[in-house]
Amino acid sequence: MAVDDASSTGITPAEPPSARRLTDAQFQGLADVPPAIEWFANIDNPRTRRAYQADIEDFSKFVGIKHPAEFRSVTRAHVIAWRKEMEGRGLLPATIRRKLSALSSLFDHLCECNSVPHNVVDGVKRPSEGANEGKTPAIGDDQAKALLNAPSAHTLKGKRDRAILAVFLYHGLRCEELCRLTVRDLQDRRGVKHLRVHGKRDKIRFVPAHVTALERIAEYLEAAGHADDMAGPLFQRVNGSNAATPRPLTGSALYACVLKKYARLTGIDADGVCVHSLRATAATNALENKADIAKVQEWLGHSSISTTRLYDKRQSRPEDSPTFKVTY
Repeated sequence: MAVDDASSTGITPAEPPSARRLTDAQFQGLADVPPAIEWFANIDNPRTRRAYQADIEDFSKFVGIKHPAEFRSVTRAHVIAWRKEMEGRGLLPATIRRKLSALSSLFDHLCECNSVPHNVVDGVKRPSEGANEGKTPAIGDDQAKALLNAPSAHTLKGKRDRAILAVFLYHGLRCEELCRLTVRDLQDRRGVKHLRVHGKRDKIRFVPAHVTALERIAEYLEAAGHADDMAGPLFQRVNGSNAATPRPLTGSALYACVLKKYARLTGIDADGVCVHSLRATAATNALENKADIAKVQEWLGHSSISTTRLYDKRQSRPEDSPTFKVTY
């Protein structure tokens, strides 16, 4: 028996063309987007997108690519020639590895889209110099202590900066992760205060909060007066009148107005360290004090333990060098 009522079949009829939110022209336009452009659009992190775009533009300029479809003609020989040209320019091995990784990521996507038969970057030798050693310098424990106590404990900005430095040095957060913290991200879990950290690729991890950091955060919030603004940024800008404004800090502001300022004040080479140095310092200190490296990996939000090892500076402690064992 024929069934005329579509609802009785359990199948929802397709919407009529007039109900579609994309016009025919828009639909066709998206269907015709080259895979290379689609790959760029799918990168969420704006900084990663900018870095990868610069790397791909560098390669495209070298081989003379004018249109995304021309990536189909690229061979491994082109990639090897690009690597040699970058070496001739004196680029650091880490920079060359990053650029090759960006190109490899693009070709992985092109392979998935059946635009190219294989990844031409596979098999191209990457520079090995420094591959197992992170370039971010850590500071010593005494320098870290001096940095923690450098800001004034009597001004709003000083209280904020003391809390910021404590969050960095006791938890190993990335700069962007600290900037994204809100008041609500300070949470109780099984009776212990945690920081809810928004990591790379929007991965959430919960890091137990150190008592020193908690004390400093409490002092800062009491002085700033925004402890009840749960959706607001935890660390806010401070204007000239020493009043907090509900705007989060930026990475450049953290470097210039916090790290660089207090590094110079405590005699640390401000040009030789960056905000990421505090992350390397926290990781090294945890490992020196018998923290399990797998736990440190989870703590830092690394997807690979090999990345965590780059932050381990225990083998580069100057005081352990044989130099200081020599006596005459």
